[in-house]
Amino acid sequence: ALWFESQLLDADWALNSGNWMWLSCSCFFYQYFRCYSPVAFPKKWDPEGNFIRKYVPALKKLPTKFIYEPWKAPIATLREAGVELGKNYPKRIVNHETISKENMGKMNDAYSAHKRKLEEATADAKEKKKEGGAKKVAKTSSKGSK
Repeated sequence: ALWFESQLLDADWALNSGNWMWLSCSCFFYQYFRCYSPVAFPKKWDPEGNFIRKYVPALKKLPTKFIYEPWKAPIATLREAGVELGKNYPKRIVNHETISKENMGKMNDAYSAHKRKLEEATADAKEKKKEGGAKKVAKTSSKGSK
């Protein structure tokens, strides 16, 4: 996020950080279940991988089939393209499918826990309001009977 922010003309650290968290589905946003895949999303908008070929020179010669998932390429294909995972291009950090599902589950649990607490607090407040109303009625009734 810091590098990206340093490149923007209209950088705003709060918006920048918030957007990175939103896109990674790691912030509290009501659509936490809409997680953008770092593979499927770019395949949809740049199926040939032209952006990657231009801005990630290490992957420039990789066949289109593996441009967004170099870790799936056979070793011979990687060698032919000059890609050395862990040397001139990083190894895969996480399995996005697995981690995003875990994260969505955790976010769902957090939202559910919050919703339960909110419902309990609302029920408690309504009960207290009823009790307070009953006390007022009792006080008013006792004043009138004197």
